[in-house]
Amino acid sequence: MAIRITCISKDNGYHENPNLAITHLGWINEETKESGKSTRLEIYFWIKNKNGYAYVTDVYGNRVKVITAETAHGTQYLKTEADNTVRNNLLSLPECK
Repeated sequence: MAIRITCISKDNGYHENPNLAITHLGWINEETKESGKSTRLEIYFWIKNKNGYAYVTDVYGNRVKVITAETAHGTQYLKTEADNTVRNNLLSLPECK
């Protein structure tokens, strides 16, 4: 199953790594039209342990894969694979309502 991340929710604290501010992610399965909102760790474990595939699309419709990562202290978070843009594809998504 693949999901497209459509929005993010962030907390307001300071984070050395801005991806750690993401608390929730909104998503849609474009095949089934199922949608939802999950915590950062729910999506992290779904990708890491269940071979889930998540992506974001840029303004041109290009897909960029969402991958798992960990800080040096072991904090688990999500980011996108490097692509040909300097923008942070995940952090550029709108805030979830």
